[in-house]
Amino acid sequence: MNGGQDLGGMQGFGPLGLKADEPRFHAPWERRVFALAMAMGATGTWNLDASRAARESLPPGEYLTSSYYRIWFRALEKQVQQHGLVEAGELAAGAALAPPAPVARVLQAEEVEPLFSRGFPSDRPAANPARFAPGDEVRAKVIHPAGHTRLPRYVRGRTGTVERVHGGFVFPDSNAAFAGEAPQWLYTVRFSGLELWGEDADPGLTVSVNAFESYLEPARGGA
Repeated sequence: MNGGQDLGGMQGFGPLGLKADEPRFHAPWERRVFALAMAMGATGTWNLDASRAARESLPPGEYLTSSYYRIWFRALEKQVQQHGLVEAGELAAGAALAPPAPVARVLQAEEVEPLFSRGFPSDRPAANPARFAPGDEVRAKVIHPAGHTRLPRYVRGRTGTVERVHGGFVFPDSNAAFAGEAPQWLYTVRFSGLELWGEDADPGLTVSVNAFESYLEPARGGA
C-alpha cells in the first residue's frame, strides 16, 4: 500500500543518523515488544507478511513520528484485536478480563533457540518457468494496491535490467491477505539513477531492487 513506510526516493526527511555500535534495543520495553511479536507470530494466527502489512497500515502521521519498536507495538495491538485474542478494554486495563482465547501453538522457552537457529526460509518451487533472465530489460508496473506490496513507489513505471534470478519465493501480497503463499519468481532488477530521478541524479548511481515476477513486464513488448 502507498503508506507512510514507503519513503524511498523522497526528500526532506534529513539524514539517517547512523551510529557506530548501534544497540539492537535502546530500552528494555523494545526487547519485550520484539519477544511478544515473535511469540505471537509463532502461534500461527498470522504470518510474517501480515505483520508487515499491519505495520504499514498505521496512519502515516503516527508511523512517521513513532520509533521502530513503537510501530511494532501498535501493529501488534491491532493484530491481536483483529483476530479476537484481546479486547480493547483489556488493552486499556493492561490485564486480561476474560479467559484467554485459544491459539494453535504456544512457543515454549526451550523451543526459541532451535527455532530461530533454523530460520524462516520463504523459498518455494514456482509453478511456471521464469519469464525473465539476466540481461532482460523490464519495466516495473504502475500499481497502487490497497493491500501489502513489496514494490517501491519510486520504481513503478521505470525501466531496469534484470541482474539475477533468485528462484521461487512466497508472494508477500497474497500471503499478507491470507490468500495463500502463491510462490513467484523473484528477480534483482538494476535501475539507473537517471531513470529513477532524471537529470538531477548522480549519473553513476544505480539502485538494485528485488521484485517479484508479477510486478514486472517486458520493457519493449515480447513474452
